[in-house]
Amino acid sequence: QVQLVESGGGLVQAGGSLRLSCAASGRTFSGYDMGWFRQAPGKEREFVAAIGWSGGILRYADSVKGRFTISRDYAKNTVYLQMTSLKPEDTAVYYCAAGYIVVDTTTPFMGNYWGQGTQVTVSS
Repeated sequence: QVQLVESGGGLVQAGGSLRLSCAASGRTFSGYDMGWFRQAPGKEREFVAAIGWSGGILRYADSVKGRFTISRDYAKNTVYLQMTSLKPEDTAVYYCAAGYIVVDTTTPFMGNYWGQGTQVTVSS
């Protein structure tokens, strides 16, 4: 089992920045690829970003490329999502997941373990 706890969400104006954190505990953090997803009201959950177990593989949704950066700190068992140039359409609950990067152009990540989510609201 891997337990995941997200933090860092909040309310920010359009154009602003936030950094989300996901603290992992339980089974070996370094053995998993890590991903971020989001779900806006009335919409399906969508892939945002993923990082490989070694940090050498990165995947981003087209909608966040150039604005969001995923990273991981092995010493702290934590994965981050740095979000810049935020837009109102980025408003959603953001979820962290531990799993595996897969060959899929739409959703290149399969999550085995999920956090409870953190709300991000971007005002216009």
